[in-house]
Amino acid sequence: MSSPMHDFIVIGAGSSGGTLAARLSECGQYKVLLLEAGTEGSDFLWSRIPAGVSKLIGNPAVNWCFSSEPDEGSGGRRIEVPRGKMLGGTSSINGMVFMRGQPQDYDHWAQLGNRGWSWDDILPVFKRMERYDGGDDALRGRNGPLRVTDTPRHQVPLLEKMIEAAGKIGLPYNTDLNGVRQEGIGMSQVTIAKGRRQSTAFAYLDPARGRPNLTIEKGALAQNLILEGRRCLGVRYSINGEIREARAAREVIVCSGAINSPKLLELSGIGQPDLLSAHGITPVHALKGVGENLRDHYSPRVKFEIIARNATFNDNARGWRLVREAAKYALFGDGFLSRTAVPIRMYFRTREGLETPDATISVLPFLYEMINGERRIAKRRGITMNVNVLRSESTGSIHIKSANPEEAPAIRFNFLSTQHDRDGLLAAIRKGRELMATSPLKEMTGAEIAPGAHIQSDADLLEWVRNTAETTYHPVGTCKMGQDPMAVVDAELRVHGMEGLRVADASIMPTLTSGNTNAPCIMIGEKCAEMVLRAAESVRRHAA
Repeated sequence: MSSPMHDFIVIGAGSSGGTLAARLSECGQYKVLLLEAGTEGSDFLWSRIPAGVSKLIGNPAVNWCFSSEPDEGSGGRRIEVPRGKMLGGTSSINGMVFMRGQPQDYDHWAQLGNRGWSWDDILPVFKRMERYDGGDDALRGRNGPLRVTDTPRHQVPLLEKMIEAAGKIGLPYNTDLNGVRQEGIGMSQVTIAKGRRQSTAFAYLDPARGRPNLTIEKGALAQNLILEGRRCLGVRYSINGEIREARAAREVIVCSGAINSPKLLELSGIGQPDLLSAHGITPVHALKGVGENLRDHYSPRVKFEIIARNATFNDNARGWRLVREAAKYALFGDGFLSRTAVPIRMYFRTREGLETPDATISVLPFLYEMINGERRIAKRRGITMNVNVLRSESTGSIHIKSANPEEAPAIRFNFLSTQHDRDGLLAAIRKGRELMATSPLKEMTGAEIAPGAHIQSDADLLEWVRNTAETTYHPVGTCKMGQDPMAVVDAELRVHGMEGLRVADASIMPTLTSGNTNAPCIMIGEKCAEMVLRAAESVRRHAA
């Protein structure tokens, strides 16, 4: 029995893959198969409710629930690495923050030899994908499928005090953190509209579902790519234990994310020959960069007690107040259930001589605790600061542990392995402390809960970071784009040395962007669609 033939096969229906499949099917000329290992997002009510992130981020039904290998930078701990396992991928379980990053991020990519990826090149792509009412017409999109909104400034009384205090320490209010400059304090821009999450499943795939040329298969776990020499012909995958094959007449595009994309390449014989042979996989194509260059934002959680009543979410998360908030959401799509958990953030420079911000603090106006593996808002009133170095230089790796597609790969972050990252985190933690000690915020602030006022020296602070920090869930770089010996794909996202095979997701980023990575991932899906359709049109013209 012959395998079904499609023009394009997209593996992974996440932020990049869902976007890509929707755009490839838009013109109606090509048959597109979209494979997703996870399930339907609409089966989970919490996937549409913004505050439902706490119900999703540890749920194995919609989350791969990866964890890292112990290493020195994490004090020998395993760190949670949540990744979305449903239509929309991580855009269906994340904090919904929309942050493009700084123009310099993308200009650097271009300087590394990736033509077509400068800020001037990708700004039109960002504009095309978003629908946002504020900002400058020259910088912001008005008619895209992805609704982007501003978090209301007055949702928590504490935030106004924070904005005032930030101004006193040199961080002015920024009305558009995705605008001309990133520096300052500002309200998060989010993929939320009318109180509902705007994932790529909702914004891109739902409008495309009725197209006869788009086939979506859920519960489809990719086993390996079907290769003939140096050409990719299709993919072998399983649904409920049944092995199936699908063939692509034109291209296969792997969009499985920074963790699963290098895993699939290695399972298919593409990667480091010695590593593949050690796991019983016949090397087909040597690419030593597969699985290397892993980067993420390592984030200590700095916590402060807040003594003012009704100043944080902690006051509204239980008893009659929670009932009131639930009613407010059900009737009007409003209240804290309709908001991101990270409504406000600061971007700043940790030392003199820098042209742009190199660190950020994202503020959660509540304390949370872990109960039976689930994040719940704590009874104690307070705030949590997620502290990040924007362009982390520490690099790790992701590699298979066996030839079993169902086994998670080994994730090694190698956090805090550079002086740049260590110095940046220390400076950022102290900036957060400075903010909380500044009027009018200090009058609302009680004890420093973590790390605690008694921890002051560089050595003690770094030890605390090693023992407590988490990631910000922004893994990138494991199939990086470039021309150097460690690059996996070229500027057109084609796998070096292969035909009919591309990778398009966070794994292709050569370096981290300055902020959350969801918006850049959607941009990558959009840009890849441009490239693929342009190549297909070129083939069609030559054939004619």
